[in-house]
Amino acid sequence: MLEIGYSHSRANGYMKLEIIPSTGNVFRDVGFRHEEAEHLLVRADLMIQIQKLIAARRLKQKAAAKTLGMTQPRISDLLRGRIDLFSTDALIDMLARLGVTIGLTRCKYLAH
Repeated sequence: MLEIGYSHSRANGYMKLEIIPSTGNVFRDVGFRHEEAEHLLVRADLMIQIQKLIAARRLKQKAAAKTLGMTQPRISDLLRGRIDLFSTDALIDMLARLGVTIGLTRCKYLAH
């Protein structure tokens, strides 16, 4: 995966295009520390799965709130991707309430 960035230097009136390899973690690529980027990526993946389940079941926010044992405004935050408002534990609890079994897979760390 490649990330394309633009440098601000101009040579002969042309904008220089610089291609920067991605780390595979968008949060790391935009400058978060490695540890924080990994936590954010896990939370983002969990949140996306919850959003997909709510959409697949065609749940309205009020019905999703009842199923997940939370308020409608909290569901709104979830569906708008407010990752900063949800812990990994809270997201795992939501998936469990939706009937999903969570498993972890250990991956070899690739240094970048």
